[in-house]
Formats: sequence, C-alpha cells, structure tokens
Amino acid sequence: MRWLTLYARSRQVPASLAAVLISAVAAWALARDGVEAPGDPRLPVLVLAMGATAASVGLGGQDLALDRTAAIRWVPRRAAHVLLAGAVVGAALLAVQAMGESMATTAFVVRDSAGLMGLVALGAALSGRQYAWTLPFTWLVFSFFVPPATSVPMRVATWMLLPPGTAAGTWTALVLTVVGTTAYAVAGPRR
Repeated sequence: MRWLTLYARSRQVPASLAAVLISAVAAWALARDGVEAPGDPRLPVLVLAMGATAASVGLGGQDLALDRTAAIRWVPRRAAHVLLAGAVVGAALLAVQAMGESMATTAFVVRDSAGLMGLVALGAALSGRQYAWTLPFTWLVFSFFVPPATSVPMRVATWMLLPPGTAAGTWTALVLTVVGTTAYAVAGPRR
C-alpha cells in the first residue's frame, strides 16, 4: 500500500481532490441560491471542467525521465489514473447534488466527466501536464459562447451542453474518452 501513497503524493492527488471538492461545494451553494435557471447545464459543466482541470495536475510526475525509465508497466496505471480521476470528479458533483439541489442527471455527469477527462488526458499527451487543462478549457469557452446547435458539427462542438441521450453528445464524449485515455496511457505526458 505504500507505493499507492507515494504515487498519490507524487501526483499531487490530495491538492487536486481538495480543488475538486471545493468547486463542487461552490456550485452547490450557487445552485442553492437559485443563480442558474432550472435545467441549465452550464453550472454543472463548469464544475466538471474545473474538476478535470484540477486533476490534470497529476497527469505527470516531478521527473518525466524517471517515469519513462521506471521498471513498472505505466500503461495500465496511466489509464486507471485517468478513469479514476473522471469517476472522482463526477462522484463529487453527484454527492454534493444529493445534499439538495439537482443540477444535472447522473447520465449527464457521467458523460461529461468522462469526456472532459479524456480531453485532459489528450492535452497531457500532446502538450504535457502543465498545459493539459488548455483543451477542456478552450472547448468549454467555445461551447458557452456559440449559438445553440442546429447542425451535427455544431452538436459535436457543443457536446458538453447537450442533454443526456443525445447521440452527438454521447458519441463525442465516448470518442474523446477513448482517444485521450489511450494516447495518455501509451505515450504518457509530453515533456
């Protein structure tokens, strides 16, 4: 069990977990005050994006050369790290939501947390852990400011805000999760 503790500390998991919980509680407080309109997906998506961004800090160790030369198999560990972080981000929002105000359905939270963690993992593989947050942040900003989606490409571009069960949103999140997790698990974070 000692290796798991060392791994968590080297990946800054306690700080990331604190940031995820703080953002979820802040969203709960905002939803409780009635800041958002009922059914508005922007606040839950913002919370999930903040959680994924906080988790992105742990997608690389202090020394990338050490990570690449270690005598352990990194592929399953990296994949598990991404999937577990996505589960924690989604669970934090669902747990806070269970205390009162319902901001989003479980299907919406699962889809968006998985897709956002896939984006973060893809960002880490393409540009390193220090810039892994840029892909989900850029996509989120784009989704917030474009007009409502009417065509399939625009639905794909605004997948985060689509209702659960929408084919374009579900497939986009699934592809991002698989591609991002695979790229990060195989290649690791970029230097």
